[in-house]
Order: sequence, then structure tokens, then C-alpha cells
Amino acid sequence: MYPNFAYDKTLVKCHPSPRQMIVEQMEFYAFAHFTVNTFTDKEWGDGTEPESVFNPTELNADQWVDALKSAGIGGLILTCKHHDGFCLWPSAYTEHCVKNSPFKNGKGDVVKEVSDACRKGGIKFGVYLSPWDRNSRLYGTDEYNDYFCSQLTELLTQYGDIFTVWFDGACGEGPNGKRQVYDWERYYALIRKLQPDACIAICGPDVRWCGNEAGDTRPSEWSVLPVGFEEPDDVAEKSQKSDDTSFREKTIDAMQRDLGSREFLQGNTGLNWRPAETDTSIRPGWFYHASEDDKVRSTETLLDIWYRTVGGNSKLLLNIPPDRRGLFHEVDVQRLREMGAYIRKTFAVNLAENAVITADTDDGYHSADALKINSYDEYYKPFDGDNQVTVTIKLDGVHDVSHVVIKEHIPMSQRVESYGIDIRNPDGTYAEVAAGTTIGYQKIEKFDPAATDEVRIRITDSRVCPILSFVGVY
Repeated sequence: MYPNFAYDKTLVKCHPSPRQMIVEQMEFYAFAHFTVNTFTDKEWGDGTEPESVFNPTELNADQWVDALKSAGIGGLILTCKHHDGFCLWPSAYTEHCVKNSPFKNGKGDVVKEVSDACRKGGIKFGVYLSPWDRNSRLYGTDEYNDYFCSQLTELLTQYGDIFTVWFDGACGEGPNGKRQVYDWERYYALIRKLQPDACIAICGPDVRWCGNEAGDTRPSEWSVLPVGFEEPDDVAEKSQKSDDTSFREKTIDAMQRDLGSREFLQGNTGLNWRPAETDTSIRPGWFYHASEDDKVRSTETLLDIWYRTVGGNSKLLLNIPPDRRGLFHEVDVQRLREMGAYIRKTFAVNLAENAVITADTDDGYHSADALKINSYDEYYKPFDGDNQVTVTIKLDGVHDVSHVVIKEHIPMSQRVESYGIDIRNPDGTYAEVAAGTTIGYQKIEKFDPAATDEVRIRITDSRVCPILSFVGVY
């Protein structure tokens, strides 16, 4: 695909798989961290918590889903088992689970209630299953991998379609003082067999961790990375190793700012599609703590993260922790509503729909008019070798413009390396209002409102001819 690079063509996968496309187009989904920690006021349990502490008296997963949908969130990942080993479903393989808790007199199944609510509400459901288990006596032995696969099988066969299986890199000691050697390939094969449409994130081949939990992002985010980049052991090495609150404020290391430039790829033998996901919490902690009710992130802060992730070729995974009632707290719900209301209002009217869209070149088959439709069915493409192009959007009159959205046609990979956005002034001259490097799945440029009747997008450099699927002006 990239003619300036020397690589083994058998190791090149520069476009997303169908399962990756599902997650790419979701853009924004949620975490719900919920376990015994919610009731012990801890972030990490040690596995010795009695099952009796888990007792949400007003659990209402429909309330969770309604709150998520108000923000435009399209999926929910539940922490079915965190490091403490407590299972939110009645597992046949451990006593450390809801069947021995007061919740619904031991007859409850949180995973079922949440998965059913997601299906009913029209959003997707995903599972988090911590490989580290501080309760299981098998942890640190070969038998533990059998145990883990048995629990994974329960989750993948009893709760309908799963859109993602989320693994973090935590690997500490178990009750016997030993650390586990995880059989990642076995886990992956089981997921592919039982839920072939599910992506495997973060210690997995499908979705890549952004590298921090603070909501920090890269100005240039590439989805095409070297083959073998950040295998599970590498992710584990960079992941949180203790309940250190400062880790949740850590930003991306300077050495990890560039993950996809030509210089970074030089010398690698293969390329792989590994889109980034940014996971962060609406609160300082991942689990609910009443002491943080006045520390919920502001709507402005959440929107800033949304712009930099959803608008910067990353997926946003936002954690909203249920409280001891089993509800999303009122403050969190209000933030989600405010966030969604702003996004819906801002992007309600795409001025490009009624515009005349042209380009200074096309291949004769894929004209710029295709950019009006937010779909991968059609796209704009210049001739091969035309790596610099200008797309002009002539509006149906003078409008105040403050946002431009650009999407590459990622079924044919990520190609653009630099671009600029101009608006036409009343005197006919052009003023640059935004510029950047990568686009990928989506780039949202926000700038000061300006009255104009024409917007111009200049692709100033691309690895091969740029192929765009959509532009929006708001």
C-alpha cells in the first residue's frame, strides 16, 4: 500500500475488519465499573471481601441505558469480574459471585439484567473480564487458564451478542503469591469461536489502548501500525500495577506521541489496522464513591475529551460507575444529558447537504458529490498519484460556520498526512481556520464562528491518493 516502505506483503492489513468497522462506527461507548468495591469504598478489592457486601437494592439497568442514550452513547461494557474475582453473574465455577450475595436473595444476575436492558434499549453490550483474579486459588497455575476460559464461555454463550471483550493488562499475585502466565492465544481463539463478531480490546488484536486513563490524546492518531506493536505483555507493562490514583492522571508519554508516521513505520516488516480507544472516567475513580459526587467532570471537560477522541480518530470509552443503589448517580446522569444535548444541537443541520461540492480532480467515477452522504457505499477519489486535492463546498447562502467534519474512506485505509480548511471572506479571499495531520475514521475541526458562503478543504499530503467518504459543515 505504501510504496516507499519495504515490507512483507503477507503481513499487511491496512484496513479494518468487519468487526472493527462495527466499533469504528460506534464512536462513543461506555464502561460501567460495578462490583464489591462499590460497597467497600475501594478502587481495587483484594479478593477477600465477603459476598454479603454486594447488595444493590434499586438496581435498574434500564435507567443506565436511558442515561447513556441521552448522551448519544451506543454501547455499554460491564465489568463482569474485576481484579477482586467477584462475578456479577451466577458462575458455576466459583462461589465468589452474586449467587451467594443478598442481591435478590441470591437469585440475581446483573449481567443478564444489563445485557437485556441494552438489547431492549437498542445499544450494544460488551464484557470486561479481568484475567487477574485475587480470589481464585487456581491463579498462578496452569489450571487457572481452564477456569478463566470456563468463565469466558459462560459470558459468551448466555447473554446474546457481544460487541467487544475488554481485557486490561493487570497481572499481579493471587492468593498463593504466584503470578499467572495468561494463555492469550487460547482466549482469543475461544472468543473468535463463540462470538466471531466481537472485537478483542485492549490486550487483544482488534482495538488499541491509547496509553493513559486521563483522556489525553495525540494530535496525530494513526490506525495503521507496525505488525506486533504492543503485544499483551507490552500493554501489561504500561498498565496500572497497583491502586495508584496518580495513574489516572498520567498523560501519554512523550516517546509514545508518534505511533504511525513514515519515520516510525520505517524498517518494520508489516502493517496492521489497530484503531485507538481512549478510556477515562466521568469521576476521579473508576468505581462509585460518595465523596466524589462533587468531583464529577464538567460538561465542558467531557465535551473537550469528546472532540479530541471522537473527533480525533479515537473511540471514546467513558466510565459511569453505578452507585450502591444500583443506579447512575443524578449528577452523572445530568452531565450525560447536557453532553448529548450539546452534540445534537451542534450537529443538527449539515450545511453541506444543500451545497454544491466539487473537487479540482477526480477519477471520473467517484466525484465529490458523494461526500454529502455519510456512508461507505460511495466515496470521492482522485486519480492514483494525485496526492494533493482541493474539495470546495459552495453553500446555498451565507451561514455562520464553526465546525467541519471529514471522514476518510477507511475500508481503503487511512492515507491523509496533512490538510487545511479555509473559509471564503466577503472580499473573495480565503482564510485558513484549521489545519491538521491525520484524519482516519473522523476528524472534527471546531473554530470560531465565521460567516461564509464557501468552505474549502485542502488535502496537502497523502501517502497515496486520498479517498474521502464524507464531509460535513455545521
